[in-house]
Amino acid sequence: MPALPEWRGIIDYMAVPAETLRQHLDYTAWASQRLMGAAAELTPEELTRDFKTSDKTVVDTLAHIFAADRIWLQRIHGNPQKVFIEPADRDFERLREAWPALHRQWKDWAASLTDQQAAATLSYRDMKGNAYEQPLWQVILHVVNHGSHHRGMVSGFLRAMGHTPPMLDMIFFYRALAAGSATS
Repeated sequence: MPALPEWRGIIDYMAVPAETLRQHLDYTAWASQRLMGAAAELTPEELTRDFKTSDKTVVDTLAHIFAADRIWLQRIHGNPQKVFIEPADRDFERLREAWPALHRQWKDWAASLTDQQAAATLSYRDMKGNAYEQPLWQVILHVVNHGSHHRGMVSGFLRAMGHTPPMLDMIFFYRALAAGSATS
């Protein structure tokens, strides 16, 4: 195993403020909904074209992001889920309805989050039953980063099919926020 960077001990104590976490969750909702809007313009063939990646298609990659968003919220609530992606999650129209509702659940949960709660340890089990403990703020940043990674994959799929993906970089969210046009 490679050696951990010298700053490893520092990051354990460097909690992220709750307000910053709320803003990151707003960003991930904004970016996911923008990407869903672009995906809604695709044909059924384009939504299901196999790109030979881990999640294969646009709709399957979107379902993967959605399922991860859902499973992490369930873990935070201490309500682990037995199945990662349910068959209905791969239906684009279901995703269009369920994902905004899930983003609202995240927003509602985060509304009362305090800095102390964000720094607290979350105990959870992964899908294989392995137990983990991490500061809650790390989990939230992971959810946002995981979504960014996979949204980038979908953006690449869109480009490969000749479509221009929406601008999803966080800086565009900050600009939209400053202009009062960022909605999640």
